Amino acid sequence: MQYVRLAKIPRPVSRLLFGCAYPGMIAGEDQTALLDQAFAAGVNAIDTAENYGKSELILGAWMAERSNRDQLTIITKGCHPYGRSRVTPEDMRHDFAQSLERLRTDHVDVYMLHRDDPQRDVGEIMEALNEFVRAGQTLRIGASNWTMPRVREANAYAHAHGLEPFSVLSPNYSLARQIGDPWGGCTALSGEEHAADRAWCAQEGITVIAYAALAHGFLAGKILSSEPTRLEASLDEGGRRGYFYPENLERLRRAEHLAAQKSCSVAQIALAYVLTDELGILPAISATKQRHLEANIAALDIALTAEERAWLDLRA
Repeated sequence: MQYVRLAKIPRPVSRLLFGCAYPGMIAGEDQTALLDQAFAAGVNAIDTAENYGKSELILGAWMAERSNRDQLTIITKGCHPYGRSRVTPEDMRHDFAQSLERLRTDHVDVYMLHRDDPQRDVGEIMEALNEFVRAGQTLRIGASNWTMPRVREANAYAHAHGLEPFSVLSPNYSLARQIGDPWGGCTALSGEEHAADRAWCAQEGITVIAYAALAHGFLAGKILSSEPTRLEASLDEGGRRGYFYPENLERLRRAEHLAAQKSCSVAQIALAYVLTDELGILPAISATKQRHLEANIAALDIALTAEERAWLDLRA
């Protein structure tokens, strides 16, 4: 397992994160075997959220049973919209307190806002989040699906007022471009159009946790690019809206070709693409079966050259 050090996190963090946004976890089914396997393999960072069904409850019960909370880095998110904007100090306090109760812990390592409300002043948001930092209830704060101009504005306010800035972001980053907006208000950091944003993240020391690194199954390799009708039918609505486009089909075709050359899977090539970004991006991977988890971990050993990355990304 490969690890990185994140500021203020008291332990090295695994390059792969265990992502809880999958049906079994959301439904509250027993996930003990999969969590045990991930932990034994060295995956010590777990990404969950208030709106991932019963995942926080399942994770909290597992940590209590295994007495391993202090060996884990826990990332959770709040203020997901439920028919209205919920990026308010009141909703933050409600969701955060609820997450701590569900997780059976007195703190999380990273707390992120799941969405933004561009109409709300960033100063109010950063002041409210810093209440949790001052109370020792979270070590770092971050944002998922915020636009980069809003992130920059929020951090400028934090720096000017002596507050903890956003130091973790969770946008989409994958080989397949998020061309459509899967759920509304979703943002991405991949592609040459975001090169300046990635450089800014590096300068700021921001950790990027990529969601949908396999593009909702588009890059899973179960159905080939030569069968686009079957592939489209296999995707959920978010996958079709976000990723099912001709240029991504070509990226998938190239991933298939490179996977055959390297004797690995298409999914491993897609993960290696994320893992070899110079920013050191950490993908959150939802593996529903033990063999899938093993395959995801094996992707850490696949090296891609700059030329191979450019070719996969249609830049060569």
